[in-house]
Amino acid sequence: MQISVFVPQYGVIEAITPAFRSFNTANEFLTVFGKKPVFKVEYVGLNDYVPANNGEYTIKTDRLLKDVINTDLLIIPPTFGDTEAGIRANAEAIPYFKKLHLNGSSLASLCIGAFLLAETGLLNGRKCSTHWAYISEFKEKYPLVEVEDGAIITEHDNIYSSGGASSLWNLILYLVEKFSDRETAVMISKYFALDIGRDSQSQFAIFRGQKNHGDPEIQKVQDHIEMKYDDKITVEDLANFINMGRRTFERRFKDATNNTPIEYIQRVRIEAAKKFFEASRKNVSEVMYDVGYTDTKAFRDIFRKITGLTPIEYRNKFAKVAKEV
Repeated sequence: MQISVFVPQYGVIEAITPAFRSFNTANEFLTVFGKKPVFKVEYVGLNDYVPANNGEYTIKTDRLLKDVINTDLLIIPPTFGDTEAGIRANAEAIPYFKKLHLNGSSLASLCIGAFLLAETGLLNGRKCSTHWAYISEFKEKYPLVEVEDGAIITEHDNIYSSGGASSLWNLILYLVEKFSDRETAVMISKYFALDIGRDSQSQFAIFRGQKNHGDPEIQKVQDHIEMKYDDKITVEDLANFINMGRRTFERRFKDATNNTPIEYIQRVRIEAAKKFFEASRKNVSEVMYDVGYTDTKAFRDIFRKITGLTPIEYRNKFAKVAKEV
């Protein structure tokens, strides 16, 4: 099976090398298990030598992308820094991605490599994952793509994508298992000390309300929520705060922030709760009351829905102070 790892102009070295190393290591384990190696791995790019990490590294490609007529799987890592600059620097590659997929190649984007993949138009009407911090930007730029918020791996019609940063390893493990076997994927996860079972990046996400929408009245409400999240807040109160009818307010708020008012309040409260768990010795009940909840079950359910962890699991994992017993 031919695996082609695209080396984008000014790509992220920490995202480019893992796939190359993992599939080659999978071949080594297959040999140890008495099986035949199944992967032929190569670097491909627009040039023979491609700079990475803003010029800090240079990677020598095995073939130019224009010479790749067929490959079984093309992996698209993220670019370094500004996404628009990354797209411009790699614009020449976009038609080749599309052509390869039309010729039967599977495509896989890692982290914000999803921006390069989305430029092909192949994701329109399909699902996709990307780094949680770039989801709002991605949705705004590619409204025809359905972003799976919090997902680690998304697969749709032989097009794969991963969530942010280390989530790319989860997609690589998934692809190793899909195209070889489970035993090899498990060995790869052990060799590189990876969590093969993780399926959500929600626990790592930091909520930053969408505020570049250009609606000053809605931003006024957002600021109010973020200052008064521990108060009892109703949708009616928020609509009255800016002298707007409830239905109009709810529509404009959702259009501007991609959240309903209730969802936004929940996200702000849970973000505050996360910070309390990370930096204080407060127990779950104290934090619950501090962020405006009075129902333990409701707080626990919403916290888990947003972060993927229970409050206690989150505190034990991320607390900066000594854990309570």
